[in-house]
Amino acid sequence: MALKETFYISHGSPTLSIDETIEARKFLQSWKNDVFPHKPSSILVISGHWDTTVPTVNVVDSVNDTIYDFYGFPKEMYQLKYPAPGAPKLARRVKELLRKSGFNRVDEDTKRGLDHGAWVPLFLMYPEADIPVCQLSIQSNQDGTHHYNLGKALAPLKDEGVLIMGSGSAVHNLRAISPNSTVQPWALEFDNWLKDALLEGRYEDVNHYEEKAPHAKKAHPWPDHFYPLHVAIGAAGENAKAKLIHSSIELGSLSYASYQFTSATGS
Repeated sequence: MALKETFYISHGSPTLSIDETIEARKFLQSWKNDVFPHKPSSILVISGHWDTTVPTVNVVDSVNDTIYDFYGFPKEMYQLKYPAPGAPKLARRVKELLRKSGFNRVDEDTKRGLDHGAWVPLFLMYPEADIPVCQLSIQSNQDGTHHYNLGKALAPLKDEGVLIMGSGSAVHNLRAISPNSTVQPWALEFDNWLKDALLEGRYEDVNHYEEKAPHAKKAHPWPDHFYPLHVAIGAAGENAKAKLIHSSIELGSLSYASYQFTSATGS
């Protein structure tokens, strides 16, 4: 079944996997009932936790390993598993589409499973772990436009029933988070700027957020958790319509704002 939507999910802290008090957890658990009832043929995740020099896909023929790429968290988190099947056909299709669009070098990684930017939200959204999942890396040495163009190249996947999901955090400055803190004004200002820019379709401003957004460098000292958003926008196609599907801020500045992008044409 062809899909019209792509998504950007803010996955925030890895504790999302176990902490019932995080508001975004309920949002992700209600995914199939309240947000997206269609079952995709496979899922492509662009996670802020896989950063490579050139675009790279994980080509896994069996079950994806669960990667615990976080340190010093409660022991029970390291016992969680998300044994989703790999999606080698999708991985090779991603590579084909990217190369066709002028990304001359696309690497394959046959050893890598799913990092927590992929498996933690999917663990809540699709707990059965029965949908094949593939990951595509980001390139923090590039810019927003590069990632928008990556997404643009991947737009045909929607017609093939693939759910394209960027996973990051709308505001992500780990040095600024503070337990029991009220929401920081700078974080709220950036979060609101992003919401307005997306809902008004100002995607070029979002591609150039470093110059256009207030507190851009403070909201994203490193761009790795923001670039998955650009891929999701690009993959939705020209004149896609954005919708805010969840909004909450934890620890003073960690934004869980998540967005749906609906293609104007269905392609």
